[in-house]
Amino acid sequence: MPDKTPTLTKKDVARRVAELMDEPIYKSEPWVSAVISAMGELMIEADPEVRIELRDFGVFEVKKTKAKPKARNPKTNETVFIPSRRKTHFKPSKRLKEVLQTPLSDLDYVIPEGSADKRLNGMLLSHNGQA
Repeated sequence: MPDKTPTLTKKDVARRVAELMDEPIYKSEPWVSAVISAMGELMIEADPEVRIELRDFGVFEVKKTKAKPKARNPKTNETVFIPSRRKTHFKPSKRLKEVLQTPLSDLDYVIPEGSADKRLNGMLLSHNGQA
C-alpha cells in the first residue's frame, strides 16, 4: 500500500509563520486564522465572481460554470440536469509553478509506479548502453 500523503493544517501554517517572524506560535495563530477566514468570506461574498491575487503565490478565483442539461449519473446511468453554479480555481504564480514543475528525478524523489518517467528512463539507459 502506498504511503499516505502528509496533510498540513492551519496549525502547520501558523507554526511556519511563527518561525519566519521569530515569534511564538500563539501570536501567529490568530493572524493566520484571520487571513484564511477573510479570504473565505471574500470568495463566499463574490457577486458572482471574484479574483484574489497574492503576488509570488498565485490567484484564487470564483468562476461561474454553465448549466449541464445532459449530465449522467454513473451509478444509475440516469440523465440529470446540473444547474449553473460557482466554483473555485487556483492558479499558482510563475515562480511556484516553475518550482513544482521540476521533474521528480531531478529532486531525487521516488518516481511513482507505472509512471511514464520510469519507462522513459529505462529506455534512455538501455540506448546509452548503461542498462
